[in-house]
Amino acid sequence: MTNQSKHNRSPFNTIEHNQAIEDIRYSMPEIELRGLKKGHKCQPILLCLHGWLDNAASFVPLMTELNDYQIIAIDWPGHGHSAHRSQDAHYHFIDYVYDLVLLFEFNQWQSVDIVAHSMGGMIASAFAAAFPEKVKSLTLIDSIGFISAKSAETTQQLRKGMLSRLKLKSKRKPLHGDLESAITARRSVSDLSYQDAKLIVERGCITLDKGITWRSDSRLRNTSPYRLTFSQAKQFIQDITTPVQLIYGDKGIELVELGLEHFAPLFKCFTAHKLTGGHHIHMEQAKKTAVFIESFIENQDDH
Repeated sequence: MTNQSKHNRSPFNTIEHNQAIEDIRYSMPEIELRGLKKGHKCQPILLCLHGWLDNAASFVPLMTELNDYQIIAIDWPGHGHSAHRSQDAHYHFIDYVYDLVLLFEFNQWQSVDIVAHSMGGMIASAFAAAFPEKVKSLTLIDSIGFISAKSAETTQQLRKGMLSRLKLKSKRKPLHGDLESAITARRSVSDLSYQDAKLIVERGCITLDKGITWRSDSRLRNTSPYRLTFSQAKQFIQDITTPVQLIYGDKGIELVELGLEHFAPLFKCFTAHKLTGGHHIHMEQAKKTAVFIESFIENQDDH
């Protein structure tokens, strides 16, 4: 059975004023996932998966444009309001796929439509390859394929990953005097507009006695100790049978252009749409992105 209930509200209020969007939680035995939800339980599910160091609030602009679905945007473990992994664990890419497996089992979901941004797109792609019966359609937002490395770099990648864990042990999270400082810091490492950054930062921060700091688990910044080889990455894409569409920005990340060259021809059913904007194109161009999503899903339903 689905366990959905409101949790303690954010100390900030951008989302609270939108009564159509509510907080949810999934208290699974393995880990607690939280997120945002809009729509009625009788409507078809549209599952939204955010990118690295973002959170469910990155889908708020898109939620306001879509009314025919039960939209569920989760916070990945270690992100937003979701639980952090235990101290003896780490944030391996493949473990996020298992988080999806657990979420589907917990809710007894059958096949759902997925919208996934950046890292979320990579996770959703691997999930769709391994569990095709669970994914009706997949919309990728500025994400296609996987980050990969040459097999000859395996040992060096392991060394970098292990050393990054040691280095992190001596670091502390930065403190900000106020929300504006945190928003400025986030904008300095992204192409986010002020309002879009504010949405993500509000959900991604917590107020302490000495100031504001990030809710996200510091271990998310560790270097991965392993990478897929290009051959492994290609196999994942070749094994995806569900229809896939890509929506990306003309000023998005370079990896997308490379992915279009190397991975796009490997999909069984694939379409792509370029919009004017950056990496968070679903926030910048929420209305146009929503139109593409609705049309894509309706097209699959007609077949």
